[in-house]
Amino acid sequence: MSQMLEIRWHGRAGQGVVTAGELLGESTMHAGMYFQAFPEYGAERMGAPIKAYTRLSTEVIEIHSPILDPDMVVVVNPNLIGVVDITEGVKQDGTLIINTTHSPEALRKRLGFESGQVWCVDATSIAIEEFRRDIPSTLILGVVAKASELVDLDAVVETTRETLGGKLRPEIVEANVRAIQRAYEECSQG
Repeated sequence: MSQMLEIRWHGRAGQGVVTAGELLGESTMHAGMYFQAFPEYGAERMGAPIKAYTRLSTEVIEIHSPILDPDMVVVVNPNLIGVVDITEGVKQDGTLIINTTHSPEALRKRLGFESGQVWCVDATSIAIEEFRRDIPSTLILGVVAKASELVDLDAVVETTRETLGGKLRPEIVEANVRAIQRAYEECSQG
């Protein structure tokens, strides 16, 4: 039976949202899956709100459009809550993953999201501790792995090492790996 997971990402330009969506897709290729990862933005400046999309599937993906009814929504920048309708179109049994210091219960109430799952992680603090910069997108992949049956944490870690290893210094790559593992362990669901 075919399985597809459609994810919409919300963040700000420069926070690594597009890169995180691509890393997620690449990590599922190890399991023989197919993916699409693409941004939705124009000539935005650094810090402007952006959306990105990731589709993961056990079969070839023949859809080529933005994701309007996501199974999962990932909010990298918590300041977008109230600015952008992050629950727009999310399926009733969908999943929200939010970078925040608040509890899943508090966010569920604030957003009026009565069904589905809400996962929270203080990704900003983890990023600052591990990278000394507020770039939380990559580490949220750990929460995506925990919240989804289609994504494997070990595959995310391996893909992160492979992909970032050619671009960044080894200590930065390992900081990303530690951050992903910490997010996986430190997230909470409600």
